Amino acid sequence: MGLIASDSGKSFTPIPPGMHLARCYRIIDLGTQKTEWQGQIKSLPKILVQFEVHGEDDNGNPLKTSEGEPMSISKRYTLSIGDKSTLRADLASWRGRDFTPQEKQGFSLKNILGHWAMITVSKNVGKDGKEFTNIANINPVPKIIKERGLPDGINPLVKFDIDDPDMEVFNSLSEKLQETIKSSPEWQMYHGTKTETKATDYAKASGKGALSDLDDDIPF
Repeated sequence: MGLIASDSGKSFTPIPPGMHLARCYRIIDLGTQKTEWQGQIKSLPKILVQFEVHGEDDNGNPLKTSEGEPMSISKRYTLSIGDKSTLRADLASWRGRDFTPQEKQGFSLKNILGHWAMITVSKNVGKDGKEFTNIANINPVPKIIKERGLPDGINPLVKFDIDDPDMEVFNSLSEKLQETIKSSPEWQMYHGTKTETKATDYAKASGKGALSDLDDDIPF
């Protein structure tokens, strides 16, 4: 792949709530993960989509880390564009239109890499009482902002597939993210961690990992 992500484990400063100009630069295949929803535990294919954020806070300070790099924020999705899926809702909002029946048959997530969006960041409180921020909405960049000129993207564009992993990319991820990926049945099957483990019906049907068998383009 030749595109190396960087996750140095440096101190984290949350992005302030509000609407921000952002660029998608990283898509990570997390494999099948257990998810609890309304008291039920399900195993679903998951991905992580990450954005670098450009702009200023309410005090006019650039949204940068102490190292002078763009701050970033990510969102995890179930890999589905079903009628009720969050991924479909966010992509449709970002594109400015829903998917056609033909597009629903398959699309390539790699085509969102490098694209700009206006993301709405909200502040929430977790079950442990701690505050956190997340991406509430993703919308297209207004024409007037595009006409004024978009800033230069900073981070390299990276897509990580479990079934065909770039190990340099994998090794650059945080330990927590690596452990999440390693816990998936796809990783265990493809990489021999547990030879008796079988992947999900999704992986068995495709014969591949979550990201690599999505063939058609998303038109932006």
